[in-house]
Amino acid sequence: MAKKKSDEKSPAENPRVHKDLNGFDIKINSFGEIQMSFEIDKINSFLNNTVDDKKLRNRKKDSEK
Repeated sequence: MAKKKSDEKSPAENPRVHKDLNGFDIKINSFGEIQMSFEIDKINSFLNNTVDDKKLRNRKKDSEK
């Protein structure tokens, strides 16, 4: 008899997300298409405002010169 893993998440349990992305849900349908509850533009603007991009750090310094 196989053991049941206790680490498995129940399907009803929602992951923790940032308060600005509350209600965000992403699924892949049977055709392999990604379905999201938010528009990609809203997600991109959130990432631009909150995530520091290491590759773009030097561009700010170069543009000031």
